[in-house]
Order: sequence, then C-alpha cells, then structure tokens
Amino acid sequence: MVSVLLSLSLSCLGLWAAGLILILGFLKLIRLLLRRQMLARAMDSFPGPPTHWLFGHAQEIQQTGSLDKVVSWAHQFPYAHPLWLGQFLGFLNIYEPDYAKAVYGRGDPKAPDVYDFFLQWIGKGLLVLQGPKWYQHRKLLTPGFHYDVLKPYVAVFADSTHTMLDKWEEKAREDKSFDIFSDVGHMALISLMKCTFGKGDSGLGHSRDSSYYSAVSDLTLLMQQRIESFQYHNDFIYWLTPHGRRFLRACQMAHDHTDQVIRERKAALKDEKEQEKIQSRRHLDFLDILLGARDENGIKLSDADLRAEVDTFMFEGHDTTTSGICWFLYCMALYPEHQHRCREEVSEILGNRDSLQWDDLGKMTYLTMCIKESFRLYPPVPQVYRQLSKPVNFVDGRSLPEGSLISLHIYALHRNSAVWPDPEVFDPLRFSPENVATRHPFAFMPFSAGPRNCIGQQFAMNEMKVVTALCLLRFEFALDPLRPPIKMPQLILRSKNGIHLRLKSLRPGSG
Repeated sequence: MVSVLLSLSLSCLGLWAAGLILILGFLKLIRLLLRRQMLARAMDSFPGPPTHWLFGHAQEIQQTGSLDKVVSWAHQFPYAHPLWLGQFLGFLNIYEPDYAKAVYGRGDPKAPDVYDFFLQWIGKGLLVLQGPKWYQHRKLLTPGFHYDVLKPYVAVFADSTHTMLDKWEEKAREDKSFDIFSDVGHMALISLMKCTFGKGDSGLGHSRDSSYYSAVSDLTLLMQQRIESFQYHNDFIYWLTPHGRRFLRACQMAHDHTDQVIRERKAALKDEKEQEKIQSRRHLDFLDILLGARDENGIKLSDADLRAEVDTFMFEGHDTTTSGICWFLYCMALYPEHQHRCREEVSEILGNRDSLQWDDLGKMTYLTMCIKESFRLYPPVPQVYRQLSKPVNFVDGRSLPEGSLISLHIYALHRNSAVWPDPEVFDPLRFSPENVATRHPFAFMPFSAGPRNCIGQQFAMNEMKVVTALCLLRFEFALDPLRPPIKMPQLILRSKNGIHLRLKSLRPGSG
C-alpha cells in the first residue's frame, strides 16, 4: 500500500514538474515573441535583405565570404539595414559615419545579448560595465595607459618579438610557407603577461604561468565557438555540455592564477622592503597600477573588480593585437613596394643601433600609415554591438527607440565607397595628415570611438609598431599563392585556413 502511494506521489510530482517546465517554457516563448515584435517594429523604416523563416540572416553570416556579403548589402541599403541572428535577435546593422556618430558618440552600454557570454570569464570589467561604475573604473584605469607607464613596455615588446623571430629563422631555412598566426598569438600573450603581471625576462618558465597561458588560449577559442553555435546560447544547456564544462574549467584556472598573483602582490606591498623593490623596478606593471588606484574619495578597487579588470585586459589585449599584426604582415607580403618603403624608414631611424627606443616610434610615419591602412581593410574587431539606453535620431530623419540593438559593422564602414574612394585599394596615404583632417571623425573606427573607445589603443599601437618594425628588419615577407587567407569574422578577424607566408631572412650570411 505504501509503495503504491509513493509511486502515485512520484507520478504526481513528475506531472507537476513537467507542467511547470511547460508553463515556464511557454512564458519564455511569449517573452521572446514580444521582444521580437518590439525589435521588428523599431526597424520598420529600414528595408533589408530577405530573411530565412527560422535562421534570419545567420546562415549567410556564418558562410565563407560573409564579410563581403555585408559590404554588398551596404551598397544596396545605404546607411543601415536589419540583421537577424535567428528569429528573436535583431540588430540595426550600421556602416555609415553619421549613423556611427549618432550612437557611438554617446555612452550607450554594450548589448547584453552578445557580451553577457563574456561575464563568466572576464566578470564586470570595463568592457561590459555601464553607468557610474563604468565611469569610476575608466577614471581609475586611465593613468595605467599614460605614456610614462607605456615607455618601458617598448623593451618588453622587443624582447618577446626577438624570441619569436629567432624561431622564424629556423622555419625560414626550410624555404616553405607557414602559418604565422599561432606564433604571433603566443608572442602577444607572453608580452601581455609581462606587462600585466610583471613576469621576468625568462617568460613563462613557471608551470602556473604556462597553465594560465593555456587557459586564456582555450577560453578565447571556446567563447568564439559558443557565440557561433545557437544551441550553446542558453546558459543552462551550455553548462551541461562537455564544451561548457571545459569552458568552466578553463575559467577556474584563469581565475585561480589571477587571484593568486593579486594575493601575492598585496602581501608584498605590506612588506616595506618588497615595496621598495617594486618601486625600483624598471617599470610598473598593470597590476601595480590597479593596486595603487584610488578615486577622489580614496576608495580603491575591490578584489572582484581587480580580477575583472585584469581578465578584461588579458582578453582584449591578446587576440586583437595578434589579428592586427598578422593581417599587417599579410598586407606587406601582398604589397612589396610598401614593405620595402617601411623597412627603409625603420632602417634610417635606427641607423647603427640594433634596438628600438620610445622616441623612435613617433618617427615611423610611413609604417604608421601602413598599419592604419591594414586596420582599415582588416579591422581586428570587425563588428561591435550596443543597446540603446535612450532613443536616437539619425541624420536622414529615421529613428530608433530605447532598448533597440545596434551592430556597428566596422569592416563594412571601412569599405564604404561613399567615404573611401576605391575602398579595396591599399593606399597608406589615406592617413596622411592632410587627408585625415578632411575625413569624418567616425569614418575610421578600429578602436571604436566616442566616450567608450578602447582605453588601450595607444598600448596596442605601440606594440604594433615595435613588433612590425622588428619583423621587417629581420625578414622579407612573401605570399604563398596556393594558400590565400580566407577571412573569417569571430570575436576578432581571423583566417579560416591561417595566414601562410614565406619568409626570407635578411641577416648577413643567412644564405
């Protein structure tokens, strides 16, 4: 009798649970449908390409050649068009300078539909914060990117680059092309760890540091794969998958490393001798700056805020720089006349010296123009997203209400023929002072623009100049005609098949 009652109770409980799940699922569907209706109504005045009944534009966006597909849509629909990723997530995709200014000239928050995927790893750092807390963090972090802090990093960048170039000498002797992306990524991450945590010249000798390097590499890849796969967008489902569990393990490894370094550094700062040692170092690292930061009321960052900002810096400063360097070297291989001119400029600046100095960077005018032109054609971050915190009125009279989602397609903006004559042509002189002076300030946005622009853009430009200058002094770069890169937009602009280049050493007696 008891067993019968128990089985009936369990059966009833199962029915109640199933009913509750159905009701919650139904309510979620209603919520999604209402939001879709709001987003669609908001974009009524913007015609766009036809959508698939289930996937929207997602299938076309995920295909090879999707970036140039959006450029063709930009020709067809001036200013902007709706972009649907599935049936429930719709953005107004913009690629015109005045439209970009209307949104990015103010401080609207990042779109949570995209950037909430980042929270498990990087927490609530500068990338995803909004409102007064964003302003407080921005103000506290700004001194960390002052040129006095950035000066000593030139030697750090050079040291990591020389290590990579020595490996390339061996590869160059094989007289065949190889993919430069992973080597550049490894070099960029080592440089960033030195600048963030103050690692010594020995690089990643400690096993804990090597584990952290592996965790950051894994997290970047896993996050890209999650954004691409709609079945992984729901948190509850994602954490149950092997992919999700691997992501959580890598997060834990990265967080443990950051927390331990913060604890050790805080303990060291309590010791007067250790404090003197830190102050006497050749340079302060990013963590030193964060630990010493105070607002006008003397309030410092909490441990959670410290970790979030360190993890954000590691995420934003690693893959973006890797993408920028690799596509620049591809452009140099594609346009040897510009490669030769950049090399000549760097050689003249250095003269008989074999090391770069801070003052050299400001003299590299032609190299800088070539870097910016490679950023125009191959922006490291091809697309960024915002959610409107208030209505916006555009220059042509159309508008969007509060809550609407915006996608700024930087790749299409940089190839907008109404702004850039002959947009497919590599022309560094577009960035001569006289040409820059007459161009719309929101026509070129590799580091975004407005109040929420990239706080580390000077850091990134300095690293780009140091790395590319040293690369051009050591090697001549040529294309592999059998392996042209296939552009693939992820969190950053990658190549589906890597970036394969042939290298010829310019060292005397290299043969």
